[in-house]
Amino acid sequence: MNIIVVDDEPIALKNMNEKLLYISEIEEITLFDEPQSALNYLKEHSVDIAFLDIEMYDMSGLEFALLAKNILPNINIIFVTGYSEYAVDAFSIHASGYLLKPVTVERIKKEIENLRIPITLKPKNRIFIHTFGNFEVFVDKKPLIFSRAKSKELLAYLVDRKGTSVTIAEIAAVLWEDREYNRSLQNQTQTVISNMMKTMKDANIEHIIVKKWNNIAVDITKFDCDYYNMLTWDMMAVNTYSGEYMTNYSWAELTTGMLYQKTFNQCYCEK
Repeated sequence: MNIIVVDDEPIALKNMNEKLLYISEIEEITLFDEPQSALNYLKEHSVDIAFLDIEMYDMSGLEFALLAKNILPNINIIFVTGYSEYAVDAFSIHASGYLLKPVTVERIKKEIENLRIPITLKPKNRIFIHTFGNFEVFVDKKPLIFSRAKSKELLAYLVDRKGTSVTIAEIAAVLWEDREYNRSLQNQTQTVISNMMKTMKDANIEHIIVKKWNNIAVDITKFDCDYYNMLTWDMMAVNTYSGEYMTNYSWAELTTGMLYQKTFNQCYCEK
């Protein structure tokens, strides 16, 4: 998440910067005490949110917001001001938020959680695993193609287990449900594991799998995942969750229920 702050008062800029540094989702903060310099910056950089003072000498925050949206239509504007009388004008130009000084970290977080234009989750690693909705794996932003549906489902189940090791018998029970676990099914399961590993080796991402005798797991530190990010209340992940999780697989319903309860409890606690 990239952010700019525009305010012609150096002390106000410093105070805002100190508060924004407490928000882990923010990747870059750029400060401007002169509006035209900020507009020039927007012409060459992608910015998700602009925090603006309204009363500035060279250009009002309202004027800046209109010019900024002409440059970056999807930029979120949040006004930070000591004057309440501009609120109607601010929202008439589709501002995302309006904060009265002095602001707090909690109030800034609340505005970021409720942006008018949600910020797309950006993968931190070359491997991004998408679980909200259908399960998909992206390597360098390209979808990974599995030759067998069961191989893809196996990886999905390992991701769902969040790094906990599973046995071959457990995998067989998940992939084939009520079938009796015998030598034939054991061999089928081993074939699925081998096929999954070949697919991942061909994509040079086999390092995300940890294999031991009769056990297999994912190394959760080796990839980025919307589900894992949501568990840490990464707000970009929270904003992308719409109530669906690995809809391809019936066994994922338990986690879907957990996510629903987690989000419900969070919303209830905030009321």
